[in-house]
Amino acid sequence: MRSKMAKAMFGAGCFWGIEETFRKVPGVSDVAVGYSGGTTDNPTYEEVCSGTTGHAEVVEVDFDEQKVSFESLLGVFWDCHDPTQLNHQGPDIGTQYRTAIFFMDEEQKTTAISSKQSEQTSGRHRSDVVTEISPAKTFWRAEEYHQQYITKNRNRFGRLFG
Repeated sequence: MRSKMAKAMFGAGCFWGIEETFRKVPGVSDVAVGYSGGTTDNPTYEEVCSGTTGHAEVVEVDFDEQKVSFESLLGVFWDCHDPTQLNHQGPDIGTQYRTAIFFMDEEQKTTAISSKQSEQTSGRHRSDVVTEISPAKTFWRAEEYHQQYITKNRNRFGRLFG
């Protein structure tokens, strides 16, 4: 069976933990952290954190559609953050921490909309699901020290992310 590689892009708060979560999914071949959804070209972490670029902290997930579906990745996405929190996750506040699905094509758009509706009616949340669903824009890879940050800092995060 031949691989069919695809990409997905998600914003779910701080990108460090989300990256770690998606790296553990069978069928995912790579995950990079970065910025997308804004207006500034090649933004820095400091610029994104200022809240003035319009970008969200995101993960770009490379996956083999023969091994894991986009729908399955959406399940991971819903489970790894609180999609009812507008512009914040945990202690991180600002539009750069928004919950978002940036779709690559019409099929991902349709699947994301259906998945969001299912999540809304699942009974898992006391508030409305506020996840943005938008076309993917340029993915700007974050600075290298952000890539696999939790793995590089296992002593600091070991108990949280095993």
